[in-house]
Amino acid sequence: MMPDHQAADDVIETLADLVRINSVNPNYANGVPEAELGRYVERYFERLGIETWRQEVYPDRPNVIARIPGRNSERRIVLEAHMDTVSTEGMAIAPWKPDIREGRLYGRGACDTKGGMAAMMHALASLVRDKTPPECEVLFAATIDEEFSYRGVVALCNSLASGAVDPSVLTNELAPQEPWHAEAAIVAEPTSLLPVVASKGVVRFKIETQGRAAHSSKPHLGVNAIAHMAHIITAIEQDTLRLSQYEHPLLGPATCNVGTVHGGVQVNFVPDRCEIELDRRLLPSEERAAVLAHYQQLVDLVAASKEGMCVIMHPPTLSDRPLETNVRAPAVLKLVAVLDELGLPSTPCGVPFCSDASKFGNLGIPSMIFGPGSIDQAHAAIEYIECSQVVQAAEIYRRFLLSYS
Repeated sequence: MMPDHQAADDVIETLADLVRINSVNPNYANGVPEAELGRYVERYFERLGIETWRQEVYPDRPNVIARIPGRNSERRIVLEAHMDTVSTEGMAIAPWKPDIREGRLYGRGACDTKGGMAAMMHALASLVRDKTPPECEVLFAATIDEEFSYRGVVALCNSLASGAVDPSVLTNELAPQEPWHAEAAIVAEPTSLLPVVASKGVVRFKIETQGRAAHSSKPHLGVNAIAHMAHIITAIEQDTLRLSQYEHPLLGPATCNVGTVHGGVQVNFVPDRCEIELDRRLLPSEERAAVLAHYQQLVDLVAASKEGMCVIMHPPTLSDRPLETNVRAPAVLKLVAVLDELGLPSTPCGVPFCSDASKFGNLGIPSMIFGPGSIDQAHAAIEYIECSQVVQAAEIYRRFLLSYS
């Protein structure tokens, strides 16, 4: 049974409300704390009598958590969606004025990932309105900072890993004090309603070459840091070819991209410094330390072959582990069964992008990425989501919660 027209309209109305609230990550241009969006989520659940509380991560940037009791209080499922979005710079539509046209809702965050958040919120609401308690306790978390450094989900997972929530960071006396655990986690990201059980990890780091400045009319008096960096980039590009020799069955090969280059002061100077930033996507079989050691060895070999070259590899600016959940895990089988029941594609797959899911997976919690929308529309100048997928997602989450046992 799919949702009736009123239920479908309600889900889209909530999505429109979420899109109206600026929640650009504060680390980006025109960003703001996620507090206003968090208050909306909090009020939504409180009106339904659903227990909610805040987990302060940074000032005015709390995770908002809601809980529905299950028949078995010893078992728990986590649903999670992030509140922050990327910047609105370069957008070709009004970011905070949700516009519905031809079955699509347009606006920043509609796809990534307020559509999935609205669907999860309504899935929980339906359980309360229908007075149909799930077998397991359901914990829904609207988290901060996914688009920059994952601090929201890390705070949540630290609570899970430590076995208890730190009361000092909570602002609701109803917050649980017993140890936290979870049997499964579903993270809302745009997967086009495909069940994702694997994703690549990432490590980002900078490499710097140092030279000696001089006047460009006498370049022999200086050491050109950009010229030296060209040798480094060439070596990295050649090394990247080897990555295609092994492909993960769901994720394909690991990748490496030189994303930025900065060097020089002006054209009539010999540049004394150049810096590149790399984005290396990791497969589940790869460890960050080994990958970084490989690149350190690579730059050392290049430096040793060029007289006067000084090269520094800086510590990572961001890293995230890959995700790989067993396709035979009970939670995966249950989601697949729900999709089969609705006649939707159900084969577990992988995605190249990172998400909050890997942090749950790192705790040993079987985790999946699943939500409405296409990743192709995420972060786009014209961001949108198919309204029908949002409505379907709410029903899929609902059925999963009711049938998981």
